Amino acid sequence: MDFQIRSLLDHQQYHDPDHEAEDRGILPESWPLFGQVWPSSLVLAEAMRTMDLQGKRILEVGAGLALASLVVHRRGGNITASDYHPLIPTFLDENLRLNDLGPLKYQSADWAEMSSDLGQFDMIIGSDLIYERDQPSALADFIDRHSAEVVDVLIVDPNRSNKSKFCREMRELEYEQHISSANCLLGSGEAYKGSFLHFQRDDALL
Repeated sequence: MDFQIRSLLDHQQYHDPDHEAEDRGILPESWPLFGQVWPSSLVLAEAMRTMDLQGKRILEVGAGLALASLVVHRRGGNITASDYHPLIPTFLDENLRLNDLGPLKYQSADWAEMSSDLGQFDMIIGSDLIYERDQPSALADFIDRHSAEVVDVLIVDPNRSNKSKFCREMRELEYEQHISSANCLLGSGEAYKGSFLHFQRDDALL
């Protein structure tokens, strides 16, 4: 699959004249993070090329430029992209247009928000999500709130220091865990080192 992706030029860009991002707690130094195609997102997108999507309602968490969601969408999967940055819908609409794709469901989602109409999903995916200290517990709780009775969770992580804490949080929520290597060569020739964090839970068996 080939995609054209509109992104920010580099990590130095910042434009928040109405303080919309700042009001959401997004600091200037983290403002541009949403607007790059990160290596882990490429690995997740590649995994979605062959993932069984049949009959599953799928959520991408912390989607950013939502490359994995675009792959699922092109394959006809039932995907909802979610994130918190105010500019993501603008970039998503442009990337759908550039790739001749129809509308894709998007919903703003704050991991700390307890009352959300986001719903529950059979599969939850994400990439490079736990780079700050407080994120493992917040992400695990968010995933748990939006997991269907039977759920598969797949997170691509570039072996960040918070990985162990996140896995511990998921085990405490009674998810079965399987970790495998995601090491590969990206299309650019760059070597990627990371892990697939795969979690499953079936409430009927608990």
